[in-house]
Amino acid sequence: MSELILHHYPASPFAEKARLMLGFKGLSWRSVVIPPMLPKPDLMPLTGGYRKTPVLQVGADIYCDTALIARRLEQEKAQPALFPVGQEMITATFSAWLDSFAFANCVALIFQPESAALRFARFSPEARQAFIEDRMKLFSGGTAVRVAVEQAKQQWPVIMARLEQQLQREAGDYLFGEPSIADFSMAHLCWFLKGTPVTAPLVDAYPAVSAWFARVQGFGHGASSELSAEQALDIARDASPAPLPAEPFDDPNGLQAGDLVTIAAVDYGVDGVEGELVYAGGEEFILKRQHDRVGTVHVHFPRLGFRVEKR
Repeated sequence: MSELILHHYPASPFAEKARLMLGFKGLSWRSVVIPPMLPKPDLMPLTGGYRKTPVLQVGADIYCDTALIARRLEQEKAQPALFPVGQEMITATFSAWLDSFAFANCVALIFQPESAALRFARFSPEARQAFIEDRMKLFSGGTAVRVAVEQAKQQWPVIMARLEQQLQREAGDYLFGEPSIADFSMAHLCWFLKGTPVTAPLVDAYPAVSAWFARVQGFGHGASSELSAEQALDIARDASPAPLPAEPFDDPNGLQAGDLVTIAAVDYGVDGVEGELVYAGGEEFILKRQHDRVGTVHVHFPRLGFRVEKR
């Protein structure tokens, strides 16, 4: 079986979500550190233009978005489960809400002037401007709504108070009793906020949340070892994509296997990826792509939050 390769960078909150899920599963993985902003010359041959972080590589199969990465990790190791039996709907749906609405509020708080000044303290003026311009492009053209910091300051305490109440009353130690994808989707937001003393009190003020957060962090990040970007590209080139799922191809809009399509996120990072649609299933789309540096790869996208257009 091919190794799990995570393309990420240390400061990425969604990468932290993936790292914690790997730790929860007790999995070993290879770490490829990528740039936090464009250009990403050693990632694009794998993804075809998808630029969000993180990306999971398994041989010649490339998984985009942590929602789908979670399902691939579940396939890799069924227990402990990220989607516990009987709670699949509620945990996945709450996770999606956290990754959209709650994340937007979190970003506004993180990049308020006092917090941003600390985060950018080690950046040169040129690097700071380049990062700002990159993020403006990342969040343009999609459905993601920019939350004003004043609004985020008003809304975040509601989220945290509800979370505190939930954890005080829950019979188990986690959001829905036993650990699930929902815990990791909330934990990476808390981790992001705790990155500076300006925003850390937005987590630390809640005792039950703080205790829960420590439990989630206790899963660690699994066993990782470094891998160069060039080695990761070689692994993809020397591998063949995994067999397609046995589930029948099903697209309600009439797309067929073999259609040339473009797939893109709808919220932000809406850069389209072109390729041959080889699979449409209950949770994912798979594109077949070719690139000189990696040969044939299959790029996997979630159905939710992505659009597909026939070329």
